[in-house]
Amino acid sequence: MNEPVLLGPVATWFPDPIAEVATLAELTELPANRREHALALGIDTVRTAEGMTEVDLAAEAARVALEEAALAAADLDALILVTGRAPQYLLASEATRLQHRIGAIRAFTTAAGDLGCVSVSAALTLAAGLVRADAHCRNVLVVTAAKTPTRHRYRAPMTLLGDGAAALLVTTDGPARWEFVDQIVRSEGKYADLFRIDYRDIGSDDWVEECASESTYSFRLAVESKKRFDAIIPELLHRNGIPDSAIGPILMQNLSAGAFAFWEEALDRPVDKACRSNLAAYGHLGSMDMLLNLEAAAPTRATGEYALLLNSSPVAAWSAALLRRL
Repeated sequence: MNEPVLLGPVATWFPDPIAEVATLAELTELPANRREHALALGIDTVRTAEGMTEVDLAAEAARVALEEAALAAADLDALILVTGRAPQYLLASEATRLQHRIGAIRAFTTAAGDLGCVSVSAALTLAAGLVRADAHCRNVLVVTAAKTPTRHRYRAPMTLLGDGAAALLVTTDGPARWEFVDQIVRSEGKYADLFRIDYRDIGSDDWVEECASESTYSFRLAVESKKRFDAIIPELLHRNGIPDSAIGPILMQNLSAGAFAFWEEALDRPVDKACRSNLAAYGHLGSMDMLLNLEAAAPTRATGEYALLLNSSPVAAWSAALLRRL
């Protein structure tokens, strides 16, 4: 019988500068309807990393996680970096830069990315697979960082971006908040470049996040996402013998207050209050949202209670994860 896969406390790290969304200069450049939308997302403040890179942010969160776990970086068996969408350099390795920065000298090191916000779900599947399959791999550090890739934080017609980082130890022993029970990840390539940044031959100051078709995002992808969750949630629960009634409020990524309302109606499930609180305080943090919300919700879940984490991306990709509170 396989040993249980355990998830330690989530370590988060945020840069000090806090920006009030209502005072962001970029909002004054938007058409009135866009500005009204940005101010109605349910986001009050965001953290701003200014001159820091994603690896800078990731290293800070990784160090906090290792300190809280009383584990030396040199004792890590594996390190997985959830990469952002705009690396500092082409051809260079963000994952091994982080490895060197924190001193994880013997860790198997790799990156998970290319699924947008669902990249963290792919990283957790990989981490769980490593500790289940390799008797010599007892602890894996999953690290994700969020840094706005352009000078614009407002991502029309979806959300507003903040900066920060999170790290989570996946292990077979040691301090743990949750047992990682199971996860399903699905993707659909026809939406692969629905959101994109044209960067070739363009200076980074002029990069713009573009949605190829807002109607496709707002309607077709929304319908597709509901169909996906309607299929994978029952599959996940059924194959683990968990009744639907055993699941409390769901945890989701933080896009907007409107998105939470849509999913509560579409799935007939309440969204955990931690999601709305973190949305208001930090904005959308990409892959980091799921880890931030998981940690914030932990104190409200009783021992033995299950948590359902739903994650999606306009790439498009979807995931449903089942965790048990320890």
